[in-house]
Amino acid sequence: MTQDIEELYEYYREGDHQYQIAGGEEGCYKLANDFYDVMEKLSEARKILFMHPGDLTESREKLARFLAGYMNGPELYEEKYGPLALGPAHSHLAIGRAEKEAWLKCMDQALAMQDWPEEFKIFMRMRLQTPADRIQNRP
Repeated sequence: MTQDIEELYEYYREGDHQYQIAGGEEGCYKLANDFYDVMEKLSEARKILFMHPGDLTESREKLARFLAGYMNGPELYEEKYGPLALGPAHSHLAIGRAEKEAWLKCMDQALAMQDWPEEFKIFMRMRLQTPADRIQNRP
């Protein structure tokens, strides 16, 4: 990683810069909605789509609220639903490598749809690998 990229990533990590660059709460909802729109259309994501309720309204909201806190913004998820423990919250689902990769593919496409600097999209993709890894509970 070059010095310039390292400094840029350090800037992203300060305060609520990620949340602000993403567009705040509205940006988090846009990413979450784009993510689920992709999931509904992507054949590789059918299995993970069917792990969700038929009505994705609450799933969209939960993801948007999670993203707000994950991007160092307000803890919107916790305000409404209480503390989040990703592993236990997903433990009732069989999530292996294929499901994790499908989730990441949906997120890749949703990130590509955002009107964000490319470097920020790459940074967020790297960050979102962590929660994807945490919910995988099968090989």
